Amino acid sequence: MASRDALKISERDSVAVALKPLKKGDSVALGSLVLEIREDIPRYHKFSLRDIRQGEKVIKYGESIGEAAEDIASGGYVHVHNVKSLRG
Repeated sequence: MASRDALKISERDSVAVALKPLKKGDSVALGSLVLEIREDIPRYHKFSLRDIRQGEKVIKYGESIGEAAEDIASGGYVHVHNVKSLRG
């Protein structure tokens, strides 16, 4: 599901992609979900759609893209600083 601000690719996803730069405090609506952005998110970068606990898989495209290296709050920036790759 998409809005003008963000794209959620699969219903299973725990992250969405910013389609424009998002600023801390912005509200983003994806279907019935409305959340507040907790930190600046660059265009085409990911943010969390819900709280993700350390060690939990991060889901994009309906598939795991890594594991949270720390707790990530809903609306938080999701990037290499807080996601550990699970590739060999």
